[in-house]
Amino acid sequence: MKKLNTWQDKAIGAWLVIISIFQLYTATVGIFQPRIQRGIHLLFLLPAAFVLFPAFKKQVHEKVGIFNWILAIISIFPPLYIIYFHERLTERLEFVDDVLTIELILGSLMIVLLLEAIRRAVVPAMAYLIAGFFVYLYAAPYLSGVFYAKPVIFAEIIEMQYLITDAGMFGSITGVSATFVALFVIFGAFMEATKTGQFFTDLACRIAGKGNGGPAKIAVISSGLFGSISGVAAANVYSTGVFTIPLMKQLGYRRRFAGAVEAAASTGGMLMPPVMGAGAFVMAEITGISYVNIVIAAMLGSLLLYASMVIRVHYTAKREKLSGVEEKDMVSYKQILKDSYLLIPMILLVILLLKGYSPFFAATAAIGVVFLVSFIKKETRMTPVRIWGTLRLAGHNMIMIALACAGAGMVVAVVTHTGLALGIATVITNWSGGQMLPAMLLIMITSLVMGMGLPCTPAYIIAITIGGPALLAMGSEMLSAHLFVYYFAVLAGVTPPVCVPAFCAASIAKSKPLQTGFEAFKLAMAGFLIPYVFVFNQALLMQGTPLEIITVTLGLLVAIIFFAGALSGYFFKPLNLGLQITLFALAGLTTFVCAKPDLINSPMFRILGILILAGIVLRPFWLKSRVSKQVQQ
Repeated sequence: MKKLNTWQDKAIGAWLVIISIFQLYTATVGIFQPRIQRGIHLLFLLPAAFVLFPAFKKQVHEKVGIFNWILAIISIFPPLYIIYFHERLTERLEFVDDVLTIELILGSLMIVLLLEAIRRAVVPAMAYLIAGFFVYLYAAPYLSGVFYAKPVIFAEIIEMQYLITDAGMFGSITGVSATFVALFVIFGAFMEATKTGQFFTDLACRIAGKGNGGPAKIAVISSGLFGSISGVAAANVYSTGVFTIPLMKQLGYRRRFAGAVEAAASTGGMLMPPVMGAGAFVMAEITGISYVNIVIAAMLGSLLLYASMVIRVHYTAKREKLSGVEEKDMVSYKQILKDSYLLIPMILLVILLLKGYSPFFAATAAIGVVFLVSFIKKETRMTPVRIWGTLRLAGHNMIMIALACAGAGMVVAVVTHTGLALGIATVITNWSGGQMLPAMLLIMITSLVMGMGLPCTPAYIIAITIGGPALLAMGSEMLSAHLFVYYFAVLAGVTPPVCVPAFCAASIAKSKPLQTGFEAFKLAMAGFLIPYVFVFNQALLMQGTPLEIITVTLGLLVAIIFFAGALSGYFFKPLNLGLQITLFALAGLTTFVCAKPDLINSPMFRILGILILAGIVLRPFWLKSRVSKQVQQ
């Protein structure tokens, strides 16, 4: 954040409050025409990026220079043109009518300014990636095979990126940010203002604080609950980590482990219903599947992911003899019960969504209830000053999401215009030999690589644009293919070498960032099993009979327990290397059975089951014989 003087702080604060009010207004009155809605969204958030975010890290505490103000002012004009001339732009024939000179100038400015804003406010890697796709546009005519594309003139680039609404900067992805996502960001800001995050921490402390690894379990549960509404993993780390990380360190936890727990749990919040960051809304826009169905489908997987983290933390705590929180340091049950009213907005949100109301209506109603609930306690009461601060915070939190979505739209425009997505799908199909599992491995790697340097939502958008057609061509269902990519785009947040949430947690824990990242990766690794199962077995997506759903859930839970034990080196007792390998094998076998339940009745599995059972029965006798020989020696 740049250093602002008094009048600058008030000016930018008012600017951010206005965009938040605009989003609330359109949520209640009605959404404007797409170009107007998306144009106003970027009209306010793009200039704010140049004022609030420094060009370089070393300038973070410096004053806002005149150059940044010039960039902020210039960045107003390209969206303003889109808004003012929206009727003419709607009526023109895309890629038929000429692109005006003024549109060429403003479109060029918008591309450059948006890339610079993304570099500052999101991550530099995303800006460089987008720039790489622009280079590809010019290089594609000179390439061969699937990477070849017809030459594209400059006017076409401006048209696909600036003037159309199917893709590009003002495309449908930006439309999601300018409607649903913005509203849920405001909801998250209001929930934070009422200290719901602290309540989640207190609740988690009461649920799991006393046992082995209590503080780490608190971090997992509270970060999961708060992450479900915050929408940004890094913000989640700073919200809950300032309490959980020092608590873990105080009770003897290693610095990097404390930071890793918070990073992994905060990242997983992007998969936790009911909000799931911006991903669920974007997925609904791309697939045409309702938001509610996506959230329901993601529920079991997200719960299993957090179960894997809790189990992993428990085993590590048992192995390292880490204690829990003492009773005197916990909030009383009575106080928890008193503060439980803070859950009313979230409960209402879930009920309205399940009743079939639109996310728009549900979020608006939930915001209204948060406002009313705030008056129950004096310290959370929504005074004019607190409302102003909350709306400002919401506007600030929209910046990164809006820019990331606009940038992802730019990549989608290039990929779809050139046919690169189908080309890469062909490559994946050929490399995998037309087999689903190798193709999934390739797409997993693509999603992880994309997500290492990008926020999860744009990483998902780019990865699904590239890898989605291959999965669909091989017979994967639409929803499972998209959730598969989204899971790994999220888990990339804790995949070294670039794992921003882990680096944020390391700054609080005072640990080495890369070591913290590797530790977080190991904590979340059991969750890597989940997407592979639901691609093959739709029951994990709540699509099947109750018996099928229960069976696959319990089976995968067993696999996760085995996997977590193997990774921790503890399973009721410390494990040697041989037992760790055995648990890995059992975890893999159980996961395979969950993915392919029909194979249980095959002769191969019956023989394998007999051999495993025989091994379990005979192992004590073998160990006894081994010990006897050692004694004799």
